[in-house]
Amino acid sequence: MTTTSDRPPARQVSQRVSQSVFDGSPLRVVLLVDVHDGAQQQFLDAYEQLCTHVADVPGHVSEQLCQSIENPSQWLITSEWESAPPFLAWVNSEDHVRAVRPLHGCVRDTRSLRFHIVRETEAGQRRQQASPRIGDGVTRHALTFTVKPGSEREVARILAGYAPPEPRVDDTTRLCRTSLFLHGNRVVRAIEVRGDLLAALRHVARQPQVRAVEEALNPHLEQHRDLDDPESARAFFTRAALPAVHHVAADEEDAEGERHALYYPARPGSGMRLAELLARQDEAAADDPRAPLLRSTIFQRGDVVVRLIDVRGDLTADPARVLGLPGTGQAAELTTLLDGHAGGDADLRRVLDLARMEPLTDRRAPRT
Repeated sequence: MTTTSDRPPARQVSQRVSQSVFDGSPLRVVLLVDVHDGAQQQFLDAYEQLCTHVADVPGHVSEQLCQSIENPSQWLITSEWESAPPFLAWVNSEDHVRAVRPLHGCVRDTRSLRFHIVRETEAGQRRQQASPRIGDGVTRHALTFTVKPGSEREVARILAGYAPPEPRVDDTTRLCRTSLFLHGNRVVRAIEVRGDLLAALRHVARQPQVRAVEEALNPHLEQHRDLDDPESARAFFTRAALPAVHHVAADEEDAEGERHALYYPARPGSGMRLAELLARQDEAAADDPRAPLLRSTIFQRGDVVVRLIDVRGDLTADPARVLGLPGTGQAAELTTLLDGHAGGDADLRRVLDLARMEPLTDRRAPRT
């Protein structure tokens, strides 16, 4: 087991980075669980199976189960990981989907929260892991899924024509922006939320026009889903989740730019490494006044890496900087990490053309 003294010092990140999983800090994961009445033993049995499984996952440090002293149906599972990347590699895997399936029949609701450990006291010794990041109050999340080949034009028509949901969720939560893109038969839907992400997702799912769009998409999806079946819907959206792993903004936070999405299919097992490479280069670009980059959010799950960028000027004028790779060394590393026909290509203009996603909608809520 890794102890506090064994851990390497966390990497200091630029103050322009408001979100990153790559700073090396240990991770605390908190899972709030509401168990069905009478299902406590079933829940405990499922938890023991999960513990046995996760103990062998690389990067896992410890696990703890707590029961509320006020409401016995409420439980708290906490786990510690050496850092965020090994946890994300596991939680976004099919192995994790199978491991947590026994929990679904005995829990009413769950909520997962992930925190970097910034300050820590152990045996009287106080340790500073990293400087806290200064956020902008916005949570970024994305979903990705594939549609049946040949249905891309119809899917694009469906997604481009829907009426946006009401941006106000409640007194503290608001939808800020929704952007949809298509690359081949892959759809990416990125959302920005000020407030509670889970509340916003539930709010969107309840909107009649959104439900109509989802139903219209069902016949075209490569992965079957039944939105009236909670287990089917849960499995689909679990696999579709595309977490944000890094966000950086240049000084001109309020500057308007043109929004683009770039898709980087990684070689098998290289997705996290590719996302970290792009994150490092985006940090440098945010400090470079010559760079066209205004904002960048990197989303990664397995070998799917998507970079959502706001840029000034023509996207193709400086493909190296737009791709986040100002140097030949970084460009060479990128091309070795890309899968398929983009890998190994030294022509960055061609790589940019291959990476660009087709924009379908980009809807911003009015500023208040």
